[in-house]
Amino acid sequence: MKKLFTTLSNIWKIEDLRARILFTLLCLLIYRIGSFIIIPGVDSASVQDAQAKEGLLGLLNMFAGGSFSRSSIFALGVMPYISASIVVQLLGIAVPYFQKLQKEGESGRKKINQVTRYLTIIITALQAMGYVKTQIAPEAKLMAEPLFTISSMFVLTAATMFVVWLGEKITDKGIGNGISMIIMVGIIAQLPFGLLSEFNSRMGAQGGLISFIVELAALFLVVMFTILIVQGVRKIPVQYAKKIVGAKQYGGVRQYIPLKVNAAGVMPIIFAQAIMFIPTTISSFFPSLQSSFLASFSDYTSLTYNLTFAFMIIAFTFFYTAITVNPVQMSDDMKKNGGFVPGVKPGKTTGDYIDAVISKITLPGSIFLAIIAIMPSIAIILGVNSQFAHFYGGTSLLILVGVVLDTLQQVESHLLMRHYDGLMKTGRIKGRTPVAGGSVI
Repeated sequence: MKKLFTTLSNIWKIEDLRARILFTLLCLLIYRIGSFIIIPGVDSASVQDAQAKEGLLGLLNMFAGGSFSRSSIFALGVMPYISASIVVQLLGIAVPYFQKLQKEGESGRKKINQVTRYLTIIITALQAMGYVKTQIAPEAKLMAEPLFTISSMFVLTAATMFVVWLGEKITDKGIGNGISMIIMVGIIAQLPFGLLSEFNSRMGAQGGLISFIVELAALFLVVMFTILIVQGVRKIPVQYAKKIVGAKQYGGVRQYIPLKVNAAGVMPIIFAQAIMFIPTTISSFFPSLQSSFLASFSDYTSLTYNLTFAFMIIAFTFFYTAITVNPVQMSDDMKKNGGFVPGVKPGKTTGDYIDAVISKITLPGSIFLAIIAIMPSIAIILGVNSQFAHFYGGTSLLILVGVVLDTLQQVESHLLMRHYDGLMKTGRIKGRTPVAGGSVI
């Protein structure tokens, strides 16, 4: 406890770190205030904050911090930007022009960011029209339909770009990963309501306080398990040849290539969830095609849904890892710098060795990721309130754990640079590598 207060005191002593933390808190406060501002032209008295939306809408509502269900100007949050970032990242794999931009360094990165912003505007405008048409009740609209739709589209688009701007400012002048921080704050904002809802339901049901404490203990174990998945790495030793230049010796040291057990992050879950909503969408547009098989995909607690969901997550984990981790390039970079894996020939043999290691660790990583993804459904089946069950796994828990670990790493880096003790007695906190749009999701 004494070390904790000492560390907090050291954080406050570092002027640059203190300014970054305060700036981050100010930006997050602005975002939370904006999430309660209703879209102009909507009757606030007619807007009812949904207690717990299901499926994709529930996920969007959680990421937006409840703004989606209360018809806020920040209803779409930063999800259009995340979608645009993923699209641009996939284009970087398939389109030569974007591959060239990725190799141009800082100038290429600026062009990619500019394309991402333009694509964000287009996606936001389309999503805003759909949101106004489907999520705002007709009796809540105070203006004529065409005028209300156009004005709301501009408001929602401008608000989303403002949130993206806040995220970029947090990245530049705050403690980093602004987009992820905004998503994390939105998720955390729903946690008190979920806890209160679960507590009230347990107090009025059999089991009472004991059942609620058991659920909290189970949640703690799930969080620890998720941290193990996020932090887990397989280290490949790399030996660098000695070089003597004049009187100085270079190289001759042993380093490690840390290969993450879950290199794909939350992307497999996001891809799988998007595909899992296709049967439900088809059924809504074509009622004549409805069947018991398609209906099972609309119930995310059914065995059919969860088995299919888990299988798709495992498949997408291998796919996303294959397109983001390039063993051949890693082998070539080692060879150019005079490095080699002990006992393995440089070149193609090293690339094959790294690829084999990645395949071996990706299988258990994908299975563990699938288990985390279906944990909310298991929690609901066991009687946990759906509003609280979201925190037992899935995308929300992975984002929370990843962003918290990365933020602690940023703070620890500032402490160690000023020769203060880190946040841990032994070792250092390992953050995560950005995935899309500079974020760690």
